[in-house]
Amino acid sequence: MNILVIAPHPDDEVLGVGGTIAKHKENGENVYICIVTKGMAPMFNEESVEQVRNEAIEAHKLLGVENTFFLDFPAVLLEESPKYKLNAAIIKVLEKVKPDIVYLPHRGDIHLDHKIVFDASMVALRPVGEFKVKEIYSYETLSETEWDAPNTTNAFMPNTWVDITQFIDVKKSAMSVFKSQVHSFPHPRSIQALENLSKYRGSNMGLKNAEAFMTIRRLV
Repeated sequence: MNILVIAPHPDDEVLGVGGTIAKHKENGENVYICIVTKGMAPMFNEESVEQVRNEAIEAHKLLGVENTFFLDFPAVLLEESPKYKLNAAIIKVLEKVKPDIVYLPHRGDIHLDHKIVFDASMVALRPVGEFKVKEIYSYETLSETEWDAPNTTNAFMPNTWVDITQFIDVKKSAMSVFKSQVHSFPHPRSIQALENLSKYRGSNMGLKNAEAFMTIRRLV
């Protein structure tokens, strides 16, 4: 089984899927990460961009990720990139990995990059041609999923839970690597908030810790 996690920015993948990634690895499956954007001048300086990229690589090693693809589209300015180029770049990653399962950011996240990445991924994931992905899920990202205006379009309504009780510690360790991104509680991008969410999602299903997903498409 090949697993692909598509993330708009470094650390989204750990916040949303970190425990599930570790569980896939424990099950002997191959996990790949695709980071779509990169900070560009003048909004981001070269030193900070290099730091967060190195943090991502280190976190992915902790989780046992096979390979990380960096597409280097401009962060925060993704809407200015031609859609066909983004679609094509994601398609290339899909052709290399040939994933059985794909995880995407939630389309209702407040960050426009997340919405654009979801839409482009769904274009790339159309079930046409010889290769078809069997399962597609969207994940929640602290400080993004919960902050958009609540309505039926934006709401994150999970219908799939993954028990990560045995993997919450490695998820916390992987997130702790992102020293440039982690804040003190009560900031949502804090280790305590991450663990609190896993406990809440776990309690939804009578578990100690869980990650929750929305099933987009599933072939059985």
